[in-house]
Amino acid sequence: MDSIWPMKSMLDKTIIGVDLGGTKIQVGRIKQNKIEREFYRPISADEEEEIVLAEVIEAIEQVYSKDVDSIGVGVPGVVNVERGIVYDIVNIPSWKEVFLKDRLEDRFDCPVYVNNDANCFALGEKYFGKARGYQNVVGITLGTGLGAGIIIHNHLYTGKNCGAGEFGMISYNGRNYEYYCSGSFFKEVHHEDGQDLYIRAGKGDSIALEIFRQFGYHIGHAISTILFATDPEIIVIGGSISRSYLYFKNKMWRVLNTFPYKPVREQLIIEITDSPQITILGAGALYYDAQN
Repeated sequence: MDSIWPMKSMLDKTIIGVDLGGTKIQVGRIKQNKIEREFYRPISADEEEEIVLAEVIEAIEQVYSKDVDSIGVGVPGVVNVERGIVYDIVNIPSWKEVFLKDRLEDRFDCPVYVNNDANCFALGEKYFGKARGYQNVVGITLGTGLGAGIIIHNHLYTGKNCGAGEFGMISYNGRNYEYYCSGSFFKEVHHEDGQDLYIRAGKGDSIALEIFRQFGYHIGHAISTILFATDPEIIVIGGSISRSYLYFKNKMWRVLNTFPYKPVREQLIIEITDSPQITILGAGALYYDAQN
């Protein structure tokens, strides 16, 4: 493990983290490793671009103060990281090409960083969560899709076009990993609701428990592919399905224990996030990553 980031000089900075989803926006003002003010509101996802942008600005204004050093935004879509341009946001049809960095910097007069929400999750765990102190990290989000963020030698790796970490799109078992390692598995394969299965598994329902074992088998194979590609010290799992870890972890580890490189599988650490605000914190940490 390396020294703990962020350094003290960074902790004195005031940063804002923005988690923009397809139906809501959550914003937090962060200082000294804590969210000191937070705001949440739904967004008008079906409205035109400028209306949604105005709602984003209004949400940031609720936590903004004159001492803010930076704003970071996580979005569920493709991003031109260098220019802060957002493309094709999930569930916001009008956001086809939004120059978000320029618009927010013009309004708030401070540096703005924009990135994919899975990358922000990984950064949140690196700087504030279970991956603090580790240099090589993968953050996996399990929900309606399968997302991942990669940190190599303390720095977020996004690739040339912010496409690094799209493990869910890799072909697997006639489909792709996302089909078997996200909510699609419950809905499309078993025609079940994931939340309902979680509740039933908690009551010992044998069918629900078997479905989660199958899910763990597929997650184990997905993580094996991630290990071949990145060889991280630690993987942190988040997203709504991570709450069900108890029901799929044993089968997942049975698969991982067959991984051919013994040192990799023996040293690997897998943790589950314990912070519901980690993506807000991670969006703010885009500033730390830029300084690192």
